[in-house]
Amino acid sequence: MKLERLDHFGIEVADLARAQRFYTEVLGLPVVMRLHNQVLVNCGGQNLALFEVPRQPLSPEARKALIGSPLGKGHHAFRVGADDFASARERLAAAGVESAAPIDWGDHDCVYFLDPDGNLLELINYR
Repeated sequence: MKLERLDHFGIEVADLARAQRFYTEVLGLPVVMRLHNQVLVNCGGQNLALFEVPRQPLSPEARKALIGSPLGKGHHAFRVGADDFASARERLAAAGVESAAPIDWGDHDCVYFLDPDGNLLELINYR
């Protein structure tokens, strides 16, 4: 078997309308398709499926612990250019998004943040 590429990835969300607003308005991803319990958005030619799944929200303490120590935890990373990375924290903060301090890895920078459902996400910029 030879896998050609990742076709899409899915994220579970409790409130589909809220998640769609976040991924389209805050992250700027366009909607590709809407189905009764999912929305597909596009990111660089690859789709992200937002699946509405009933679940309990993370407690404020759990959210704080996750964003306070994001390394080594499952997440989805989005590549951005240098200009977008430079303004990302301000944009996320203006939208009320919880984020960690940027990390300088030498050859790239990253910043971790949470979506409204507590899914751990990352912005990454390679120098």
